[in-house]
Amino acid sequence: MNKPKKINRRSFLALTGGAVVGITALGTLGRQQPAVEFNESSCGSASEIGDKILVAYASRCGSTGEVAEAIGQVLCESGVSADIRLVENVSDLSPYRAVIVGSAIRSNEWLPEAVEFVKMHREPLSRVPVAYFLTSLMVVQDTEETHRAAAACLDSMCEQVPQVQPVDMSTFAGKLDFRKLPFVFRFVWPFTAGGAVGAGDYRDWEAIRAWTAGLRPVLLGA
Repeated sequence: MNKPKKINRRSFLALTGGAVVGITALGTLGRQQPAVEFNESSCGSASEIGDKILVAYASRCGSTGEVAEAIGQVLCESGVSADIRLVENVSDLSPYRAVIVGSAIRSNEWLPEAVEFVKMHREPLSRVPVAYFLTSLMVVQDTEETHRAAAACLDSMCEQVPQVQPVDMSTFAGKLDFRKLPFVFRFVWPFTAGGAVGAGDYRDWEAIRAWTAGLRPVLLGA
């Protein structure tokens, strides 16, 4: 029987390097976030400076942006002017007489950029009416426990930035679209806390519109 030939380290790397690179690249591609388009728009016509409402949001897959867009449209249909913006694209709050801030959640918290937005603008936000909302697959399972857990995310924001006390807060079910998530996510998802929820759009647009309609007079004091 012929003994296997020994190979040195350089030869081994030459033989296996391609496979290692391929596996590494596959893992990297599996974690990459597909391109997502985020909504930003304006509607209505403010009669004077400072007569607008800002709907600022943070999102990973665009679902929360669509909720923010729906909120803005309801406000504008009622005669209010509104700007819908990603939180990272807002630097000046002086044009707004009220602000709505919303975010998707990860690890039972608002996304970091939403938290940072409120912290950075705590002073101007403390002087105008503010409302918070979040979108989460957590509340798809419509139980007292899941709603309590989602509400705790908003309570956490109030505790982190006590200078800003929202006039109202709401939680909405979200949307799960694997096409807008890293490839590996679809394999990991069943083993997470929310794994019982399948792909689908669980947003209740009537509930979103009703909350916004009720919120308008609270924000504007009329």
